Amino acid sequence: MASFIDDVTPPRGTLRLIVTGLLILLLAAFIFPLQWICWRFGWKLQRWLPILFHRGVAKIIDLRVTVVGEPSPKRPMLILSNHVSWLDITALGTLMPLSFVAKSEIIDWPLFGLMAKLQRSIFIDRTRRSSSKDDSDVIAARLEEGDPVVLFAESTTSDGNRILPFRSALVGAARAAVISDSPTTEVHIQPVSLAYNRADGLPTGRMGRARIGWYGDMEMVPHLIGILRGGALDVTISFGTSMIDDGSAHRKALTRNAEQSVRMMLAEGLTGRKAVIAVDNDLSLKKDEI
Repeated sequence: MASFIDDVTPPRGTLRLIVTGLLILLLAAFIFPLQWICWRFGWKLQRWLPILFHRGVAKIIDLRVTVVGEPSPKRPMLILSNHVSWLDITALGTLMPLSFVAKSEIIDWPLFGLMAKLQRSIFIDRTRRSSSKDDSDVIAARLEEGDPVVLFAESTTSDGNRILPFRSALVGAARAAVISDSPTTEVHIQPVSLAYNRADGLPTGRMGRARIGWYGDMEMVPHLIGILRGGALDVTISFGTSMIDDGSAHRKALTRNAEQSVRMMLAEGLTGRKAVIAVDNDLSLKKDEI
């Protein structure tokens, strides 16, 4: 009898998977066409509809966002963040109008590619060195429009337990493009960390965060199904002190400072305790960075 029951009982989380999946599709069916129309005619509503979509998705999948610190009101603003999962887009997207820097291959992904386009993401080809100038010009133009641009500075995703080295090349190219267009323009760079610290109300731990993270050679669909079938997730988004860049600081120094800040905020977000990681506020170039 027990084996028969096991055979006919749906796997754990199947009902949740079906319900959440259908609700997200219904939300997308409402928001996406409206967003496309707003984008097509240049209506300002295109800046706010993604927030409505991400807040709806967060509610459906029970992604609970806690904010520590405040987004800087200064513009133009470049946000440098760690990157754990596709969930990062939704978590950050619930807060304010944003543009994301994304790798070009995302354009062809089912659903996520369309989402990225309607989010007004900036697509860059990281395999072509010759495209870096064009990429930085596009980022600079978006910065000048007023919405913060989010750059996942690790250039890939991690398991959520650590920070990978931040890449300085695109950081420098983006802010240099803005400053070169107007010598008096300042770019404000704000470090941000995302810490997935609880699942189903319990601390995630290293293994739990690795399950939430989407990294390495993980397939998108199985990971998506796993998240939709799972329970509530808590993420703490921490905003660090923004840096004012007027072109005098070196890109490597700016990137190093942001990485240290994100590393400290991630440790605090995961443990709930004050981190003992020192942040070097000196924006001069170090000997080993030359």
